[in-house]
Amino acid sequence: MITSVFKKSTIVNYILIVVLVLVFFFLFQASDLPTANSPKGLTKTATLLLLLLASFFLVNFTVKKNNLTKNSSYTILFFLLFLLIFPGVLSSSSLLFANFFLLLATRRLISLQTLKSPKEKIFDASMWIFIASLFHFWCILFVLLVYISIFFHVSRDYRNWLLPFVAFFATAIIFMVSALAFDQTWITHIINQTQTNFELDYFTNNYQNIALSFFVVVALYFLLSMIFSLTNKPLILQASYKKMIFGFLIGVTIFLISPEKNNTTLIFTFMPLSVMCTTNIEYSQSQMYQEIVLLLLIIGCFLCYFSQL
Repeated sequence: MITSVFKKSTIVNYILIVVLVLVFFFLFQASDLPTANSPKGLTKTATLLLLLLASFFLVNFTVKKNNLTKNSSYTILFFLLFLLIFPGVLSSSSLLFANFFLLLATRRLISLQTLKSPKEKIFDASMWIFIASLFHFWCILFVLLVYISIFFHVSRDYRNWLLPFVAFFATAIIFMVSALAFDQTWITHIINQTQTNFELDYFTNNYQNIALSFFVVVALYFLLSMIFSLTNKPLILQASYKKMIFGFLIGVTIFLISPEKNNTTLIFTFMPLSVMCTTNIEYSQSQMYQEIVLLLLIIGCFLCYFSQL
């Protein structure tokens, strides 16, 4: 029954996803009504909501444009469900901005498989990643995904390997000039974020621990499923799926080393993991398996969300 709703990509599905995003977003924001009702709070709320909706659009556009999934709405459904596991993401503008720019970078890197305008795509992806690192410094690790993409598609031209450095210096110069002109504390903020923290003792309640444990189980299952079934996927898409695997692993690394330890940092794994979940569902021949997996995920994510309100 659940699969029959999302196995196709229709305007009704998109409306349903948008409605669910709005419901869960405002339900979470309702816990801080006094702040949200102030002019500054209203501006922040509107910004967060626009970032969320734009992120969903980018995820859907990327997978559809590059044929990473079949004609379904599973990817944006999974993206929503993972947001519900860690609802704190819904109030973090820095993480939503960083993730939005990483999604822009991912879109360019996935489209690199067409071999059309590779230099422009490499430069754009690199710049988006460096801009994302201004909001969360360790997003800079995603530049590794740029080099992995170069290795897969356009490694013979040595100039492609130098483009990320050009993008880095361009972004750094613009940032430094802007910081010196408007607010020098931006530089201090970036420097403070370069620290690392490998400890996992940040939980404020057991529900956060349960949510992380649930996410780890789900992520491991679909990650291993993607790795072991990769050779069965269409040859033309295998490089893109490998990028999803590496993107997920880089996202996990960012979570592990970030100085401000929090479950919400796992947002950088949501897009690649959503693609893995979608391919697992779409390539399964068992209708019962699809229904059970979706039902368990929905129940688990809903429980995690409401327990953390």
